[in-house]
Amino acid sequence: MKIIAISAVTAGGKTTIVNALKDRLPKAAVLYFDDYDFDGEVEDYAKWLADGADVNVWDLSPLKADIDRLISGGEYEYILLDYPFAYDHRMLEGYIDCCIFIDTPLDVALARRVLRDMQSAPAEDILSEMRSYLQYARPAFVHMQNGHQASADYVIDGTKAVSDIAEEICGIISGI
Repeated sequence: MKIIAISAVTAGGKTTIVNALKDRLPKAAVLYFDDYDFDGEVEDYAKWLADGADVNVWDLSPLKADIDRLISGGEYEYILLDYPFAYDHRMLEGYIDCCIFIDTPLDVALARRVLRDMQSAPAEDILSEMRSYLQYARPAFVHMQNGHQASADYVIDGTKAVSDIAEEICGIISGI
């Protein structure tokens, strides 16, 4: 069994790509980071950055337990992780066989997030989100993008078509 982590910033394409890979890899289980509530989740990203931006503050025990369960079940060839931290979290680094970072420009990721999450939001809410993004979120995303991209095994252009990214990743996976 191989564990493949697909990493990117928020709205960088992780879930979309993992879902496209699942369709192409019939013996793959998928775990989505956003499906979990973790102790230690960061609430104040400005303070987190000022304190050194340690991703290990997230207690990933629930995700680790699900990975262990899938491994012991033995029915899958792959576990696909929709997961932002690449190899940078101590709790999971030893599990991951390959990490692929989807390098999506932050303006594209922001536009995707607004389109995905704020379609019916009032204009004032969108403006408030843009102010918050510029002041707090963007610096955290830049830090995370630079750090996690550097620790990944492969970096793929996040502006490519989903089918092209999935095909490229399938080629990578077939070689490991």
